[in-house]
This record gives sequence, C-alpha cells and structure tokens, in this order.
Amino acid sequence: MDLDTVRTFVAAADAGQFQEAAAELGVTQQAVSKRIATLERTLGVRLFTRTPRGAELTIDGQAFLPHARELLRVAERAVASVRTGRRPLRVDVIASRVAPSGLMRGFHRAHPEIDLDVVMLLDIETAFAAIRSGEIDASFRAVAAPGRPLPEDIRSVRVLDEPLQLLTGPAHALAGARSVPLARLAGHRIWMPGIVPGTEWGAYYDALVAEFGLTIEATGPNFGSDALLDTVADTPALATFMGEHTRLVWPAGHGLRRIPVTGPTPVYPHSLLWHRDNSHPALAVLREHLAAAAAGHDAAGTWAPSWVVPR
Repeated sequence: MDLDTVRTFVAAADAGQFQEAAAELGVTQQAVSKRIATLERTLGVRLFTRTPRGAELTIDGQAFLPHARELLRVAERAVASVRTGRRPLRVDVIASRVAPSGLMRGFHRAHPEIDLDVVMLLDIETAFAAIRSGEIDASFRAVAAPGRPLPEDIRSVRVLDEPLQLLTGPAHALAGARSVPLARLAGHRIWMPGIVPGTEWGAYYDALVAEFGLTIEATGPNFGSDALLDTVADTPALATFMGEHTRLVWPAGHGLRRIPVTGPTPVYPHSLLWHRDNSHPALAVLREHLAAAAAGHDAAGTWAPSWVVPR
C-alpha cells in the first residue's frame, strides 16, 4: 500500500474537501482525486461520497481512518529509528547491578538532555549481533577472550578497571581481615554459581584460577544474587568475588564483609564496544564522558588477564 495515497486520504478526511487537502499537500486537486481513486481500487471499497459541501467519509472510510493514521505513525517511527540524531542512544549494560549500569547512571546525571534506552544482553555474541544490526549503539564488555578476537568492524575503548573484592560471611576465617593478599586465597572455596562457560567473564575467572591457583566453584543452580548472599552469610567455608562497584543490599543480620584483595589486586576490565560506522552524535558524547571519568589502566599492583585489549 502506497503511503502517499494513505497520507492523501487522511488529509482529505480531516479537511472534508479534496481542494483543501490538495493545498495542504502541495499538489493539485486532480492529483488528490487520482490518489484516492487508486487507494479505493486497492482496498476494493468506496472511501468518500461527494456532496455539495465537499467529501464525506463512507462507512468503510470511517472504518479505515484510524488504521490509516496508525500506518502513518508507524512509518514515522520507522524513519526515526534510523535517523540517529532523533532516537535515543541504546546501550547494553549486561545487568542492572553491575559497574556498567553505574557508569550509565553517571552519564545520565551529567547529560540529562540525552535520551537513553538501556538494555541488558547476557551473551557477547548477541551483543555483537545487536551492534551490527543497529539494535543497540554500544555495549560494555571485557575484550577479547582467548580464541575470540574483536571483530574488525567493532571498535572498543577500555573505560574501567574494577577491583574485585572478597565477600564473606561473619564466621569465615578471613572475615576480620582489613585486606587479603590474593595468594592467601589459595585453598579457600570461592563460590560463583553465575559463571557461564564461554562468556568473557568465564574466561576472566579461568585466567585468574590458572595464574594464582585459586579454587572457584561454579556448581549448583544460579538462583540470583539474593540466594548467593544468603548462602555465603550462612556458610563459613564459602566466599565469593564481587566487583567493587556492584550495588547490592543485604539484611543487616547477614553480617557480610566486603574485603579488598591486594598483592596484586585483580581488576575486571570493562570496555565500551560500538560499530565503526555508528554515527549517533550521543555516542561520541558518551565516549568523551567515559574517557574523562576513567582512572588509569594497568596500574601498578593490579592484575588483569594477558588477553585483555589495552586502552
């Protein structure tokens, strides 16, 4: 169905006269008549009845009018979706409580005039596909895991090295420590049921285990962060890793401890990814904001896997 004929129909219905519709559309009255006739042939019904006062909608015309308006609204939204200056900046933050979500909240506070759509995509391949298709403008990831180099059409910049902390219950052997050397964690059970094999964070913790001889257990179903906190609080033999910027709230009775890890401090390297051809003006603003807020990377006394893409 030709949208020009639908637009002409709506203009004629609103004006009640083909002549006024022609003036509004900047065409001749004959062109309006031809477009209406074409639409009527396409639909197989009469849409207007000519009267001395102009043109009145038939019953079929009245039935078609709200759908015609919706067709035009859908067309406008479709066009706006590819006009980067007119649609929100769409960014994948992986999950609501992790550091990238906090980075985007900071960006929103600094630039409230920029419209944002925040999405959460677990899998990096899904994020790549969404970046390529234009479904999203950017994604926060750790890149690039072994055997999975960054695709040539994807650009990245390292924006945050997030220190890991040890989370323990009150009865854990390390609960009273103000900080704990990484080497001292060898032999302690670190439980992280949320690790998914094949993900970039799975590769990160594999590298951490290989480098420092840690014991990280990913066994059991992942019932979410609340269940993880309950178990760690009640089990003296278990601890878990948590990013310094991860935002979690737990009951006061849990007595959980967040303990800095030192000598070296393992940091999780967050990068911003986007397509090399993406021209959304707000994407450049986001990159500038993250660059201004970023601390130094690969700082002395920190550790990240050797495969991490440098700044």
